[in-house]
Amino acid sequence: MASVTAFLENRLKLRVNRQKSAVAPVGERQFLGHRLGKAGGLGIGGKSLARAKDRLREITRRNRGLSLGAMIEAANRFVVGWVTYYRHAQCRSMLRDLDGWLRRKLRCVRLKQCKQPATIAAFLMRNGVEEQPARQLAASGKGWWRLSSTEQANRAMSIGWFDELGLVGMADRHAALNPVGNRRGTRSVRPVV
Repeated sequence: MASVTAFLENRLKLRVNRQKSAVAPVGERQFLGHRLGKAGGLGIGGKSLARAKDRLREITRRNRGLSLGAMIEAANRFVVGWVTYYRHAQCRSMLRDLDGWLRRKLRCVRLKQCKQPATIAAFLMRNGVEEQPARQLAASGKGWWRLSSTEQANRAMSIGWFDELGLVGMADRHAALNPVGNRRGTRSVRPVV
């Protein structure tokens, strides 16, 4: 590192940012939010993923006073740009996990918006949950986050339900941006016949 820095600064008259520069194995370093895999493929850096989750947490805060539709619109604006930036990364499973986490956050918001146990039970029954399990969830003393991962919440607010509301799936968006190839981490999209 010292010899490279000396060459860049003395010979080429370039300034080296010592905080961002380091000599390390390829997998430990990030560049513009990407990390390099062992086989040379691109991935999403850990810090970038953490910042994305922080931004989605901010968008889906339960006490913002926004409707679920407005939250989904804001999340979509962020997701479309973020996934487009990482379109060349091999990150299908990571995006699927992030999709599930975001849907759980939105389920949590929707349940809290119902507020009263009777309203929660009515909402669940309207969306296909039987009366007994719906009332059981509504009467539960568990927190909103734990309730959002229950079978009743998943059945009432399924992936199809979120599709109808217009939520953009990150893994699907990434696959649509990478229609070519069976590269590891991306899925090929077949034309609809």
